[in-house]
Amino acid sequence: MITMIVGEIANFAAYAFAPAILVTPLGALSIIISAVLAHVMLQEKLHIFGVLGCVLCVVGSTSIVLHAPQEREIESVKEVWDLATEPAFLLYAAIVITAVIVIIIRVIPHYGQTHVMVYISVCSLMGSLSVMSVKALGIALKLTFSGMNQLLYPQTWTFTLVVLACVITQINYLNKALDTFNTVVVSPIYYVMFTTLTILASVIMFKDWDGQNASQIVTEICGFVTILSGTFLLHKTKDMVEGSSQSLSLRLPKHEEEDGVLDHEGIPLRRLDSLRPK
Repeated sequence: MITMIVGEIANFAAYAFAPAILVTPLGALSIIISAVLAHVMLQEKLHIFGVLGCVLCVVGSTSIVLHAPQEREIESVKEVWDLATEPAFLLYAAIVITAVIVIIIRVIPHYGQTHVMVYISVCSLMGSLSVMSVKALGIALKLTFSGMNQLLYPQTWTFTLVVLACVITQINYLNKALDTFNTVVVSPIYYVMFTTLTILASVIMFKDWDGQNASQIVTEICGFVTILSGTFLLHKTKDMVEGSSQSLSLRLPKHEEEDGVLDHEGIPLRRLDSLRPK
């Protein structure tokens, strides 16, 4: 628990010193470390394709680090507020909030227990806004510690409230997704959606790609795709190690595995004995 807290604090601090387009994809390195530690400490077998997945994550991360944009020089939290209130990002935020409200009110009651994308969509959409707010808050704290007090500005506290609201919503629905579906299904999908939407939000708000040429942008995208490939390969390796008999159950809702049969999309159907004539 202590190491997790330290890691999250370090991740929070990273957003104050580097663009989100660099920090967020590098979260895949934690997957590599977890896989290696599980192999060494817990004696879990790491399939050869799992090793390949780790290599892909490292290669993709290296490509992003070498071609990542420079961090924008910001002198005040007011500058971040001006970026956040530009029409393009306000439109993005409005679309995200509207989509989240519609999903929570109309979609979750009907499809939340059978479709893994429902809960993850809420987590990922709110996560993209939370990262932008965390970056703004991190910049404010960095400037404050350097001698320019940003706590006097109401914008700092507004970003703090946005962080709290987004993080609470994100954690709530991520817990629901993990409680309903297996982790091996939730983790890679959530990573892909969260990282993609965070990069999109960062490009819109902080204009990370404005000072880069086409080759740099394409290289970053290829590095990101390479990380995604490695992440999925790592999770598929877990299925191969545990055996094909469990690979089906890993992608099904937890609470439905013993109650009935399921179709090819993992949607629970009625029990077979209920379909037999009385």
